[in-house]
Amino acid sequence: MSSCIFCKIINGEIPSTKIYEDELVYAFLDISPINFGHTLVIPKEHHESASTIPEETAGRMFKVASRIGIAMKRELDMDGYNLHLADGLAAGQVVMHAHLHVVPRGVEDDFHWNWRQLAYPEGKMAGIAEKIISKLKIS
Repeated sequence: MSSCIFCKIINGEIPSTKIYEDELVYAFLDISPINFGHTLVIPKEHHESASTIPEETAGRMFKVASRIGIAMKRELDMDGYNLHLADGLAAGQVVMHAHLHVVPRGVEDDFHWNWRQLAYPEGKMAGIAEKIISKLKIS
């Protein structure tokens, strides 16, 4: 996709600080990191949504991301890491090329995701599960 910033990075049209590359994925430092070392792992093939990424590529993205997270913990003296993938504008996706964030975390890094937590009303959980299961297709 000619206007996609991540496709331009993959094609070498825009510079990046590469962390890893193979035939399926490309990983590079985020230029606006949550914490230093924050890395993006992207499929080399353009996909707006995680739902269209081939299984082999998606699996590779998560394997590479977890290895990068482990390296971050060891070499950046961090306590943990988050893997985060936003799918769609409503989920907070800003660049419309699917990407997986690997964010190194420290116990006292003062970053909070601000997740809200709801409680299911009596009987609602089973109905929602049933709706999801009825449309779930896994091969």
